Amino acid sequence: MKNLITAIAITTLVVSCSKKDAQSTANQSDSTKIVDSINAARTKINDSIKAKNSENNFKDFSGDHKFTYQSQNSSTKTGSVNFKKMGRDDYDVSGSIKSGEISVTIKGSAVVVSPKHLNFTGEITQSISSDNNGKPYTRKGTKTFMSKDGGKTWRLQDMVNGSGFVDYIDIHF
Repeated sequence: MKNLITAIAITTLVVSCSKKDAQSTANQSDSTKIVDSINAARTKINDSIKAKNSENNFKDFSGDHKFTYQSQNSSTKTGSVNFKKMGRDDYDVSGSIKSGEISVTIKGSAVVVSPKHLNFTGEITQSISSDNNGKPYTRKGTKTFMSKDGGKTWRLQDMVNGSGFVDYIDIHF
C-alpha cells in the first residue's frame, strides 16, 4: 500500500510540474512578444524625434558670410565668417577681419535662440592700433548677436571695447 501511495504521489508531482513548465514557456513567449512590440513602438517614436531634431527651428546659417567692424573713428572694415552646422540651430563659427593695423577674429560656437537672437560662445579678439596702443582686447564667454532687420544683419550687443569706446561688430547674412 505504501508503494501505491508513493507511486501516485510521484505521478501527480511529475504531471503538475510538466504543466507548469508548459505554462511558463507559453508566458515567456507572450511576454517576449509584448516587449518586442513595445521596443518597436519606442524605436519608431525615437526615430521621428531624431528626424525633427535635425531640422532647424530657424533659418539655416551654414556657409561663408560677410563680417564687418566699425568704430567711431574709422571706416567699416570687412572680412568673412564661416558657420558650419553642428546640430539643430547650432554652428561652429570662425572668421576674421584684417585691414592695415586693424584685426578682429571670432572663434567659437553659436546657437540661434530666436528669430532675432543668436548666442555666441567663444572668443572675439580685436587689435586696433589706435585703441590701447594696439594691445589685443578679447571678449570671452557667451555674447549675444541681435538682428533688427529681419535676420540680414546681426550685431554684437557687447559694444564697448577695452578702451571704453563703442564699436560695431556685425555678421551679414
